[in-house]
Amino acid sequence: QVQLVESGGGLVQAGGSLRLSCAASGRTISGYIMGWFRQAPGQEREFVANSWSAGRTYYADSVKGRFTISRDNAKNMVYLQMNSLKPEDTAVYYCNRLYSGIMPLDSWGQGTQVTVSS
Repeated sequence: QVQLVESGGGLVQAGGSLRLSCAASGRTISGYIMGWFRQAPGQEREFVANSWSAGRTYYADSVKGRFTISRDNAKNMVYLQMNSLKPEDTAVYYCNRLYSGIMPLDSWGQGTQVTVSS
């Protein structure tokens, strides 16, 4: 198991930017797919983006062109740069190791709250 701690969330106006961080401990993330998910109040947790160890990245259509996932394997960190934020991006954001590109391997962390005001 890997322990995951997300940070960097906050309150931002629409059109603004935030950079989320995910610190992994207990095992190296190198060689694993890492991903970001989010959960808005009353909704299911949904996929946002993932980063494959070979360098490929994939994004949900709703964030494509606005969000960028990156990773630093040496620091065991994963990041999510979020630009042009919209009120509908408001959610708790989580990271996880993945298999098959979408299925979580580890227990979810506490997440980090992102609130976008209109």
